[in-house]
Amino acid sequence: MPIIDNQTVKPFDLPGLNHRTLAGPEHGMKNLEVWAQTIEAGAGTPVHRHACEEAIVILEGNGTLTVNGEESRFGPNSTLIIPADAVHQIVNSGTTRMVLIAALSMAPVKVRHADNQAMPLPWQAPR
Repeated sequence: MPIIDNQTVKPFDLPGLNHRTLAGPEHGMKNLEVWAQTIEAGAGTPVHRHACEEAIVILEGNGTLTVNGEESRFGPNSTLIIPADAVHQIVNSGTTRMVLIAALSMAPVKVRHADNQAMPLPWQAPR
């Protein structure tokens, strides 16, 4: 059974967002990805969708989740449930960083913009 030291996982820094894939195809996963992300105050994910379910555990921070146009506020120790193919976005509406762990039921996750155009993820680019 592989054990991964999460501190050795390569980070990807995007404007206001730090991403690490803790478990994914590069670790032998075929049907699941686990992501760790930090979102800075005022930043958020792009509006996007994917053909798989996602569960997001908020460890630190406050924010707003928009799913198919419906907005909900959340705080730390919350779990966000995103249905498959739902157009969604997470925004850190707090004053401190947001720390989260996300589990997605697809590997590799194929992310698309709200209009269904492919959204390449920098951490999935060939190395």
